[in-house]
Amino acid sequence: MDRVALRGLKARGHHGVFPREREEGQTFIVDLVLGLDTRPAAAADDLTKTVHYGVVAEEVVDVVKGEPVDLIETLAERIAQQCLKHEGVEEVEVVVHKPDAPITVPFDDVTITITRSRA
Repeated sequence: MDRVALRGLKARGHHGVFPREREEGQTFIVDLVLGLDTRPAAAADDLTKTVHYGVVAEEVVDVVKGEPVDLIETLAERIAQQCLKHEGVEEVEVVVHKPDAPITVPFDDVTITITRSRA
């Protein structure tokens, strides 16, 4: 299986369990690895035979900006399901970064990584 990766998609969302997170929002960063067979697209040099990663990026940003959820686990699942709606995408790895998580000690990042497939 081939891989198409998008790294560092940024969007402001209002996800979290604390009222402040819901009210003020924060930046979330998303990395994706889409698993698909790119041979038909390469052979024909045809965008319609692969995943349009620009469209995927816009959809993922819309999910992050969309309906708030409590957990980044839920957000990651919604992103994965959106990616799998694209014909040809057989698998997706989603990493959601929450660099401004409400943690009381110094830290660099909080992430959740999930892998989902059609099977």
